Amino acid sequence: MFQRRAVLGVYALAFIGLLDQVTKWMVLERMGDVHRTVPLSSFLNLVLVWNKGVTFGLFNQGPSPIMRYLLIALAAGIVLLLGRWLYRTSSTMVAVALGFIMGGALGNVIDRLRYGAVVDFLDFYYANYHWYAFNVADAAIVTGVALLLIDGMVRGQ
Repeated sequence: MFQRRAVLGVYALAFIGLLDQVTKWMVLERMGDVHRTVPLSSFLNLVLVWNKGVTFGLFNQGPSPIMRYLLIALAAGIVLLLGRWLYRTSSTMVAVALGFIMGGALGNVIDRLRYGAVVDFLDFYYANYHWYAFNVADAAIVTGVALLLIDGMVRGQ
């Protein structure tokens, strides 16, 4: 039973990782390295942002070239710990949530290894207020964390 849930989590990881990389490839193919805004709707633009920092662009201007490798090592360590949790879980929701988080983390690690920065491209906005640009991996990580919180509230753990 545990193995089947772990496999489900691995499928979620693979799906998110692949979806993330395909969407980033499509954006880079269409936009190149040109920093422009492509309106898609009244609340969503495509933009190209190279994020060398962490979530929401924190530490993006960090002068340390070692920051890239520290972030890769941190993400890899977190993925290993989450993988251990995935192997041991008895909850389907937790397995999917962990798969989403690990898939998103690995998607962003691939970017850091390939480009030295994470490709962000989704720009949601309302009027003149724009949220930070993000990508599929970021959305999957947030969704995974939300699922873990819901699971914890429902199961009381």
